[in-house]
Amino acid sequence: MEESSSGDMRSIEPSKESTKVRRKSVKKRSQEEPEEPEEQEEQEEQEEIFDFNKKPAEEEEEDEDLSDSEDSVYSGLEDSGSESEDEEDGEEEEEGSDDDDDDGEDLKTGTEQTQQIEEQQEAGARKENQEDEYERDSSDEEDIRNTVGNIPMEWYKDFPHIGYDLDGKKIYKPIRNKDELDDFLDKMENPEYWRTVHDKKTGSDIVLSDEQVELVNRLQKGQFGDVNFNEYQPQVEFFSSDLMLHPVTNRPADKRSFIPSLVEKEKVSKLVHAIKMGWIKPRRQEDDSRGRYYDLWASEDSSILARHRMHLPAPKTPLPGHHESYNPPPEYLFTDEERALWEQQDPSDRKFPFVPRAFSSLRQVPAFPRFIHERFERCLDLYLCPRQRKMRVNVNPEDLIPKLPKPKDLQPFPTTQSLVYRGHSGLVRSISVSPSGQWLASGSDDGSVRFWEVRTSRCMKTVQVGGAVKSVAWNPNPSVCLLAAALDSVVLILSPSLADRQVVSSSERLLSGQQEPSEEAGPVTWTDAEGEELNQGIRLKIQHPKGVQQVAWHAKGDYLASVMPDHSSHLQVLIHQVSRRRSQNPFRKNKGLVQSVAFHPIRPYFFLATQRSVRIYNLVKQEMTKKLQANSKWISSMAVHPGGDHVICGSYDCRLSWFDLDLSTKPYKMLRHHKKAVRGVAYHRLYPLFASASDDGSVIVCHGTVYNDLLQNPLLVPVKVLRGHLITHDLGVLDVTFHPTQPWIFSSGADATIRLFT
Repeated sequence: MEESSSGDMRSIEPSKESTKVRRKSVKKRSQEEPEEPEEQEEQEEQEEIFDFNKKPAEEEEEDEDLSDSEDSVYSGLEDSGSESEDEEDGEEEEEGSDDDDDDGEDLKTGTEQTQQIEEQQEAGARKENQEDEYERDSSDEEDIRNTVGNIPMEWYKDFPHIGYDLDGKKIYKPIRNKDELDDFLDKMENPEYWRTVHDKKTGSDIVLSDEQVELVNRLQKGQFGDVNFNEYQPQVEFFSSDLMLHPVTNRPADKRSFIPSLVEKEKVSKLVHAIKMGWIKPRRQEDDSRGRYYDLWASEDSSILARHRMHLPAPKTPLPGHHESYNPPPEYLFTDEERALWEQQDPSDRKFPFVPRAFSSLRQVPAFPRFIHERFERCLDLYLCPRQRKMRVNVNPEDLIPKLPKPKDLQPFPTTQSLVYRGHSGLVRSISVSPSGQWLASGSDDGSVRFWEVRTSRCMKTVQVGGAVKSVAWNPNPSVCLLAAALDSVVLILSPSLADRQVVSSSERLLSGQQEPSEEAGPVTWTDAEGEELNQGIRLKIQHPKGVQQVAWHAKGDYLASVMPDHSSHLQVLIHQVSRRRSQNPFRKNKGLVQSVAFHPIRPYFFLATQRSVRIYNLVKQEMTKKLQANSKWISSMAVHPGGDHVICGSYDCRLSWFDLDLSTKPYKMLRHHKKAVRGVAYHRLYPLFASASDDGSVIVCHGTVYNDLLQNPLLVPVKVLRGHLITHDLGVLDVTFHPTQPWIFSSGADATIRLFT
């Protein structure tokens, strides 16, 4: 134990002796040479540097954390010192414990110690240099405290440490007990929260300085990080724009610059041979047609809208034509008249929205003034114009046409004009055929009623009545021969005596009845004809309060209806009984402007046509049974089917309505074959035919088959258009009627003729 302690004491002694020797040598030098104050300061600093025994506590703590390089410096010094101390201890043990040494030995040991001091000074200087080098490190360099490298930090989420330092020691994660509530409170209370960022490498929060925040803001705005950097500094041109006196290089051109290269020729020939053999395939040239500007909606079909089931692509604009050329052909240029007409037209009615112009060259074409307006209208069309998808069905158009029988299968019907009855000098407004079919009566605006023989077109008798005849109607009863004619406010009953004696005598007996007093008749008066009128064949005169437009007989031939259209009065229709010479007004109220009336051929029904509708009245019950809506603006004429279950109405708006009374109150069929107003309609008594006459000068004959089966609808087929009348004063055919027994038809027109079609 004593030896070890004495050894320890000896190991400490050299350091004390070294300090003594150092102080002695310093004193000698100070005595020999008076030192300057600067040198004294340097020596004092060196004394402080090399006084290792006087270390402050702070330096000792720092020494514990020194890096490997620093430890290696100090470890080398300590090792060398300990070895010399051990050698000295060994020498002292051999020589013995002599306390007094010679002066020569002291000098020798002093020189060795000075060498050691110099080595320590050099090591200290190296240490100082190393510390200064790391202290001057820039803050822009990467933080290398955590040496894991550029890896996802999620890999360390299940470990207590976050990486390793330079010594290979673990860097533990900081204890973070913050939840969302603490984070929210920190956000509300900490004024530096907005500039605090989390470092994933070290797991710590870093507060950015003002300079760093300003740098981040500048980078976010797309500016340069350095405030003093000038991005618009003037360019320093290497070659000046001024022509120099001497060239930069005046070296003569090489010979190889103007002689074809044999090496390149050989390379090119090899490449050509490889391309021919197919070893080298040329690169596909990428389609650079899109360029910088391209159609944004070119790939619209592949978009979500295109995949939508009801998507409708926008209609394409029409391609420009010759008239939009800058130098169009002469026939596309406007003349003065065409230009004046173009300027007078409404912009919506113009064929082109601009006037075609010619220029000799494209340079002289000015800007299009309506360009923006035209683009704006196109945009309006695209998003305002409704586009509807029509479900197109592949149907043969011929299948849509109803399967109608051929007209040849529907004969007989009138096809050709056979006779023309001439003699009237005015409009022939009304015609009527006798029940036997032998005679034809006509009334005209020339104030006459004429009787014609049907087969020969010979005028048998002319009766001058002294006014324009509006309507004539032959009595349908074959046992009498009577004719009713309406002119002005009088209805005349004529007996033309165009039959055998028995028929004429029965007619006279019918007219010889006495008038019965009646309060319902009102202003109607019955008078017998006298003198010249009686000789002409006029038997009775029925005076009406207003102008009569139409007369119609009952099927039995005793009752007669007259029409007096008037908006302001309920006295528009009167029914007269010829045998008793009495009249009655069946309506107490005004039902509208009456246009036409007709009796049912079989049942006790009365048809009354107003402007818009047809009313059917039961004469026995004295009530209205049905009201037919014609769907036309103004009814002109009406006819009842011989069976009584169908009615046709002609109207001034070119329509013909067929009503099925058992089916509906609305038209079963609307025929629009005429181009002008329909003036008259008629049914045939025996054949399934009906006809319509119009102001367009034509008579259209139609086949109308009515079936007894109520489930089967009538078959309506137009079979013939008959023409022959001349249009006079915008009036064509005014009346039409069928022959009672033959498939013939008579028509009267504004050209003062009557025509027979057979």
